Amino acid sequence: MVVRWPKDLPLTGRSRCDGCDRQLAWYELVPLLSFAGLRGRCRSCGSAIDRTHPLIELACAAVGALALFAMPEPAGFAGALFGWFLIALIALDVACFWLPDRLTLPLLALGLALGPSSPGERFLAAAIAGGSFLFLAVGYRALRGRDGLGLGDAKLAAALAAWLSLAMLPPLLLAAALLGLGLVAIGALRGQRTASDTRIPFGACLAVAAFPLWLLLVAKG
Repeated sequence: MVVRWPKDLPLTGRSRCDGCDRQLAWYELVPLLSFAGLRGRCRSCGSAIDRTHPLIELACAAVGALALFAMPEPAGFAGALFGWFLIALIALDVACFWLPDRLTLPLLALGLALGPSSPGERFLAAAIAGGSFLFLAVGYRALRGRDGLGLGDAKLAAALAAWLSLAMLPPLLLAAALLGLGLVAIGALRGQRTASDTRIPFGACLAVAAFPLWLLLVAKG
């Protein structure tokens, strides 16, 4: 999905080779095993398979295992679903600075329904996080005349807050900010100087920080 969507390709139907457009057989779509068996190349044309596919498959497997290990009951499946949404959002934000409503809004709805805190706390945390990010986005735009945060970041922040709790918002923001600063520092070391050069996928930073915090939250009970 995260490879097809930015290219405006259909999200349904069996996958095709990016090189020869051949429809792939079922045995070429087994997560990780097919990539390893084909040695990373199309069986027909020999084109290299985008490494994004096995990386996301590996990340999804790891997230599912961690969620079920932390909570081996129905709530663990909810946590796995949370993590899988985050993986898709991270990949899209890193690739094209895009946090689509078709992911952030369902993630918010699921968090309000399935988050580990009380229903009232979920709604309050989502309102505080989403409202704060919206205020920052609008304020930055008014002061600087350009976007600093996108509306997708505000929606994602609301969704993450619903899945976590009010108490987890400060560590979430701190961890995401540190990740963002790390990316800026890496960019500076590579010689990036302009604002466009140092643009970072802050939504991805939030998402990366969120899943370990969810694991910590459920581990504490």
